[in-house]
Parts: sequence; C-alpha cells; structure tokens
Amino acid sequence: MLKPPNRQPPTGWRRIETLDAHTCGEPLRIVLSGLPAIPGKTILEKRRYVKEHLDHLRTGLMFEPRGHADMYGAILTEPVSNDGDCGVIFMHNEGYSTMCGHGIIALTCALLDTGMVDKTGDAPELRIDSPAGRVTATGHRRGGRVTKASFHNVPSFVFARDCQVDVPEVGRIPVDIAFGGAFYAFCPAASVGATIVPEEHDRLIHFGKLVKRAVMAQIAIRHPFEEDLGFLYGTIFTGPPADPRHHSRNVCIFAEGEVDRSPTGTGVSARAALHHSKGELAPGNSVVIESILSTTMTVRVAEVVEFGGYPAVIPEVSGMAYITGRNEFHFDPDDPLINGFIFR
Repeated sequence: MLKPPNRQPPTGWRRIETLDAHTCGEPLRIVLSGLPAIPGKTILEKRRYVKEHLDHLRTGLMFEPRGHADMYGAILTEPVSNDGDCGVIFMHNEGYSTMCGHGIIALTCALLDTGMVDKTGDAPELRIDSPAGRVTATGHRRGGRVTKASFHNVPSFVFARDCQVDVPEVGRIPVDIAFGGAFYAFCPAASVGATIVPEEHDRLIHFGKLVKRAVMAQIAIRHPFEEDLGFLYGTIFTGPPADPRHHSRNVCIFAEGEVDRSPTGTGVSARAALHHSKGELAPGNSVVIESILSTTMTVRVAEVVEFGGYPAVIPEVSGMAYITGRNEFHFDPDDPLINGFIFR
C-alpha cells in the first residue's frame, strides 16, 4: 500500500506556493509564498528588482515543465501607497508587463473569495498598486461569492491614429496605437488575411509578431511620464463579433507570441479611448467585446480626463474569473532544467 508522500522538500530546495485562476480563459498564476523580499519604494522599482535579480524564478514558474509558453503570472507585494490593499507585479513568457486587466479581475475574485483580503459587503473594493499606477477594483458578490469583478483602470489614451505601417509578407496596413495600461498596436485582422478564431491562432501569432516588430521599427513610442512604460506590448487584431449583440471581437498577441485567451482588459481599455476619440463611445456608455474563445468583457467610459497632454478616459472594465487550483512547486538545485525551458 502506498504511503502519503513526504511533503517537505529537502534542505536547499526552494518551495513556491501559487494559486491558479483564469479570466475568460486566460490563466493567472498568483505567487503566494516562497520568494525573497522585493525592495523598492514604487511598484516600478520592485518590478525592476525582480527583473534584475529574480528573473530565474519567473522563467521557472512560467516556462515548462511547471508552466507553458502562454502562462501568465502575478507576484503579490505589500502596497506602496498608504491606503493600498496590495501591490502586484505581472509576468509572462518574455518578461514583465506594466498592467494586466485579466490579472486584476482574477486577483479580485481570488483575493476576496479566499479571504486573503478581508472585506465585507456586496461590493467590496480593492485598491491595487500596479506598475502603471493605482487600480481600484470591485468584487460584485451574490450569495457571499464574487460573481463579477470590475475595475477602474489607469488613464487610457490614443497615442497615434491612422498610421500606415509596412509589414513584411503583408505590405502597408492601417494601425492605431493606444495605451490602456500598456501600449498596443490595433489593426483589423482582415488586413493581414486572418480571422479571429482558435483554428487560426498560429497565423495570428505569426502576423501579430510581424506587426509588432514593424511598428517598433517605424514608430517611436513614449509614455508621457514613465520611461519604463514607453514600449509596445502587443498587437491587437479586431474583427466582427460572433454574437451580433456584441460590439466586436479581438485577440491580443503580446510578449513573445503569447495569445491572450481573454478579450484583454488593458486592450479593451485602450479601445475605449480609441472609440471615444472617434466619437463612437460616449461617457457612461459601454460595449461588450469578445475574445478568440467568445468569452467577453464589458468596457465603459467612466470619466473623461487629461493625461500628460493627451485627451484620455478612465475605463471601467468588467468580467469574471475562476480559481482552478493551488500548487506547491519545488526547485531542486540539481535539476538541469530548474529555470525552465520554452518552445514557441
């Protein structure tokens, strides 16, 4: 008869505990314990420290054999503001993102439903310090459980509209660039001869990377305040919805060819800024946007503001996340693949 396994790893092994969830199909691996202290007075400083000193733990958790090429993660930190509930650093197959909408939704559901943050009421708020700034999220409870999460994102704005970019294998295509916590290049999927369906994910990855590289080579992107935020995070292809009740459909190809299974919270935030700038989305109005899986997020223009010289909006994004499990990962110092590997 088998005996229960010895759950304590040997001396010298690192043990990291995580809570896993998904938002609209997009994974989030939340690191609960096992990392050393992360110094820094701001989340950007903490993010920089992790990148310079702890990147082997990112690859160990995101890459195979513990993860996969499309894994996404979050490191919880203490807040850096006086009234914050927590801080967060987001990570993926290429490095570290500046904001993550699906991650905020998953964190809201997970932190409230597990009691990691103790808040009462039917609509408790979480104040989360992200690399891009303060994000305020709300867990909408029914029967004591979060059934929807929403958040007010950082100011989102259009950086450049109606650009023409030369893309290898495609030619010249129209591109808009907007910020919703990260910078994205937006173009119709039809402009590269693609359709936003799961069966075409390899083509979407291929063309998404080509568009991203072309935009980076031809257009200099700058954030009005933070140099660390001034880079193109991904390509978002747009198209018609599968459900005629919805506004549209999109898919984000980000980092090193990751496919966002969700509609992309920061992406729909940037789209809110784009549609508002075109007179297509008035303050207080909302649209429902589908993902490549036909899961949905809703985005509303909550407020119109000015940000660093740009007309901007404060988007409210809502969606739902689900906890999928809890893990305890061991890092054997004798394992030649301790830091992970990736195929893409």
